[in-house]
Amino acid sequence: MTGTGTTNRFSDKLLELLDRVEYRRVETGEDMEEVARIRFKAYKMADILPLKGNTLIDDIDFDSHAYVFGIYYEERLISTVRLHHVTPEHRVSSSGSIFPNEIDAFLDAGMTLIDPVRLAADPEVLSEMPAIPYLTLRIATMATDYFEVDRCLQLVKPQHAAFYKRVFDADTIVSPQKNCGNYNIDLTLMATRTKETLPPLYKRFPFFKSEPYERRMMFARGEEMPFSPLTVRPTARRAHFGQGRVQIGNAGYAG
Repeated sequence: MTGTGTTNRFSDKLLELLDRVEYRRVETGEDMEEVARIRFKAYKMADILPLKGNTLIDDIDFDSHAYVFGIYYEERLISTVRLHHVTPEHRVSSSGSIFPNEIDAFLDAGMTLIDPVRLAADPEVLSEMPAIPYLTLRIATMATDYFEVDRCLQLVKPQHAAFYKRVFDADTIVSPQKNCGNYNIDLTLMATRTKETLPPLYKRFPFFKSEPYERRMMFARGEEMPFSPLTVRPTARRAHFGQGRVQIGNAGYAG
């Protein structure tokens, strides 16, 4: 089978999985408790962070430019991620606390960033569904589109660098470093040039695509979105094939 054929079959499989996925923006104490539970299980398994103090839920989970999401598969929470929209005027981010000089260099040049951190997947489900990272990182791809940022960051283990280079064409900004903040692991900082990378990414992996109204429901706040949708159903299939319906909670909406 050709590489293109393999990619197409993989994308078809991911689109099928997305049909049973819901995204939920986490803004209530009850949902935060679920996020803390998934983080605990994932961090304990991988020994990423010390499981004490404010590791599981910290102050910047509630920052005005932070977005915490739960990914639900058949109504079961399987993973979570926190995204920071980082701008020259609002510099709060996890990657910035670890590699401040490199992040400030981007911001001082007038760039805006998406910083996806606190990625955590239920280890029991991950062993059965290795596609969870793609389902989770799709949210970061949507954020780069919605906020029209210049870079999407990746603060990751060195062992994962090849994945981010292969899938997201990420550049290495900081080579692997030891003793990074509270982390128990070595870390490297990477960054994707989003404006160059998104068009070919969507062509190779159409499950990363989304409709504008899905991105708005995921990230809009204030007057643009006076309520937080209970759940958001992915629109990748509609964005790819140009048909279908988007759902908010239990209600269906024609596009």
